[in-house]
Amino acid sequence: MSDAVPTGDLEFTHQPTTDQSFENALAKARDGERLTVADGVELITTGTDRDGIDRRRKEQVLEAADRRRAEVVGDEVTFVANLNNNVTTACNTGCLFCNFKDRSEQFRSSYQEDHGGFTKTPAESREIVADAVERGIYEVCSVSGLHPALALDEEHRELLEASDREELNYRPPADYDVDPGTYCEQIRAMDVGGVHVHSMTPEEAYHARRGTDWAYEEVFRRLSRAGLDSVPGTAAEILVDEVREVICPAKIDSAEWLEAMEAAAAVGLDTTATIMYGHVENAKHRVLHLQRVRELQDRTGAITEFVPLSFVHEETPLYERGLVDGGASRDEDELMIAVSRLFLDNVDHIQSSWVKYGDSQGLKMLTCGADDFMGTILSEEITKRAGGDYGEFRSIREYADMISAIGRTPVERSTDYEHRRVVDPDADAVGPELGPKADGTPLLE
Repeated sequence: MSDAVPTGDLEFTHQPTTDQSFENALAKARDGERLTVADGVELITTGTDRDGIDRRRKEQVLEAADRRRAEVVGDEVTFVANLNNNVTTACNTGCLFCNFKDRSEQFRSSYQEDHGGFTKTPAESREIVADAVERGIYEVCSVSGLHPALALDEEHRELLEASDREELNYRPPADYDVDPGTYCEQIRAMDVGGVHVHSMTPEEAYHARRGTDWAYEEVFRRLSRAGLDSVPGTAAEILVDEVREVICPAKIDSAEWLEAMEAAAAVGLDTTATIMYGHVENAKHRVLHLQRVRELQDRTGAITEFVPLSFVHEETPLYERGLVDGGASRDEDELMIAVSRLFLDNVDHIQSSWVKYGDSQGLKMLTCGADDFMGTILSEEITKRAGGDYGEFRSIREYADMISAIGRTPVERSTDYEHRRVVDPDADAVGPELGPKADGTPLLE
């Protein structure tokens, strides 16, 4: 991992040029042939023989992707009743695309100023998840900053305490106002009443083995015993190292991300995969990322869904330093969804993020190849319904109305897509029914 961040004009080795034609790539996509990187570049750019997005060609790509979606998964649009319970915003990794984290030194007891961040104890996490399970959710998603006091378990903490290596990014819990416990303690705390625990990104797994010679398999095996059910494939950003060296130079590289994901699959954990696009990368980088995800799925078969995440540039260091002046266009968003569907021939489900795209554009993505519409994202802050500053929430009723309005079938699903329930949009009241405490009652009254 490099500490250097390039400034000024970025010069990348990988460039979106091909010896392929758009027409040939589109024909292969329509015929269901496995696409090459050159094919993907032609489709995602609507042809490298001309500048900009060609609207007629774009519609042809979207049509091919929507047809493929119908062939693979039909007309169902799925969603999950879930809760976000992120443990901490404390992090000092310094990713230039991030506006979520707070510098971890601000969380120390010696720091006197207000920093606006948070850290939850395991007991607090358990209370939050238990309340949500009673309301009817059945998945808790937890993705957090890399708090220096977080260790995998007590054995790991003992190893970190005995080490004098400053680069391990460890400080004892006593240095902080709030003790986050260990990763295993947090997972056990969130493993309440049959809920599905979806947590521990490859980056967090790296943090959970720092200073040891433990393989990722050992880390995920211990987490699985603590109650972990599946692993979110975030922290992927762009799986091309020349891009990672710009946007997240202190993060794990592409090979380590892939190693961690394979390890999670090896111990029996389902995974997802993401791409965070629309910043400094080009079209070639996006398709190379898709190729690496497809190859990973060929090896593991563990990826349940692929989630394109459009970069939100406001209040990020990339924007403040002048490395970007905005995010992806709507055309680029639609093509990213469509080419993901066409290129990832071994991943059944492509997700549209209404948090990233908004409601109307999120629904549009369901005609561009996507078939999943995220989840309710209930949380203790959101429950107060205090406005956008506290996040977002989507009710089952809203899902039923929005999905049926575009002529598709709203379907409540489990995290692994194995359990499904068609939701009746004409019912007087609708709520989740797949959870251990779910009885159809709306999540929020």
